[in-house]
Amino acid sequence: MANPSQGIPKGFHTVTPGLSIKGAEAAIAFYKKAFGAEVISSMRGPDGKTVMHAELKIGDSVIFLADEFPDMGYVSPKTLGGTACTLHLYVHDVDAAFKRAIDAGATVTMPVTDMFWGDRYGKVEDPFGHRWGLATQKVEMSEDEIRAGGEKFFAEMERGKGKGNG
Repeated sequence: MANPSQGIPKGFHTVTPGLSIKGAEAAIAFYKKAFGAEVISSMRGPDGKTVMHAELKIGDSVIFLADEFPDMGYVSPKTLGGTACTLHLYVHDVDAAFKRAIDAGATVTMPVTDMFWGDRYGKVEDPFGHRWGLATQKVEMSEDEIRAGGEKFFAEMERGKGKGNG
């Protein structure tokens, strides 16, 4: 007889992203190499090749992924020609994690830099079209400190707009 559930499976958080991938098997290998993902489970379709559902653990979090199923409206960023979201990954050493992702085949979309909100942060796109923000919190900051840092950051950006364009 099955055991009663507490509603949220052990090891999961309240929100679990699910990624549609064109080439899920290759994506699993990439996520293992780039982010140290551990495969919790993987279920194949009737053809034995299609990944119907896989669960990967990265750090203390779980993500789901599957091959795309266009007939069901489940398509990947490669099919869509882009993505509308970014997955954020906090790590202890963002520079090492960023290098590992690049060495595994990710493309830099924003180099790692110290940000006004206290994180050292950069972004990559994986070979399957999903975007990842990688960060290490360097300093805990209050909302007021972040707001002031943001105002300074955007003012400096505005001042620099006209430089070198002509």
